[in-house]
Amino acid sequence: MPIITLTTDFGSKDPSVGAVKGAIYSELGEEVTLVDITHQITPFDLQEAAYILKNAYSNFPKKTIHIIGVDSAITPETKHIAVQLYGQYFIGADNGILSLVALEINPEFIYQIQLPDLRQTNFPVLDVFVRVACHLARGGSLSIIGNQIETYKQLVKTEPIVQQQGKVIIGNVIYIDNYGNVVTNISKDLFTAQQNGRSFLIKAKRITFNNVVRGYSEAINFNVERQKREEDGKKIALFNSSGYLELAIYKSNPKTVGAASTLFGLKYMDTISVTFED
Repeated sequence: MPIITLTTDFGSKDPSVGAVKGAIYSELGEEVTLVDITHQITPFDLQEAAYILKNAYSNFPKKTIHIIGVDSAITPETKHIAVQLYGQYFIGADNGILSLVALEINPEFIYQIQLPDLRQTNFPVLDVFVRVACHLARGGSLSIIGNQIETYKQLVKTEPIVQQQGKVIIGNVIYIDNYGNVVTNISKDLFTAQQNGRSFLIKAKRITFNNVVRGYSEAINFNVERQKREEDGKKIALFNSSGYLELAIYKSNPKTVGAASTLFGLKYMDTISVTFED
């Protein structure tokens, strides 16, 4: 049974998600599995969409079809494309998202979508991407939906900078998750390579960390009786499941104890530094 995923900035209030799902079921009936990766992308935020999709797609099997509904309008500067990458299919606008998902890996195939009888539309996810996804779900070829092209639009990934002969890493906030935890672009590999056994200080505005834990619960001393533990609101630095340095609050809740993003005063692209002590 084919799998089609949806990643959009549609939210849950409007009828867009329901319309897309209904159209797919109308085409394929019960012979399809639909998976919502997320519909809560910040509107038109390509970097955020790429981060989420990049950290989700690898868990899906080969031939999974991913519809990307973020900044999807066709313009004289932006075409629609379908890409075969990592043995899976990605359908969306040629706006740079896929260059961030793929990084150094070249796609197996890139096709510009040129469907017959394609009318001008204000809802390309429904009117274009669904048609292509259903065609692929039936086992159709990419060559039927358009012409093969060699490249797609490239976006520059925000990379951390190493300064002072490896003594300092300057990174940025690249994502804030549902719990308000702050994800940076400083990878565990880069951190470990530069640390070389040295002590360190992580600084985010006025907040500092001198320890990185392996998991959220490791920050809590469970040998201390519950009433005396430091739990709610405790700040944590760790490497998340995607391998990036994350600044968090233990059991954070933006509506009650607060979240790292608000309590630390951090937002997208704010600077995070790591200084290693000689």
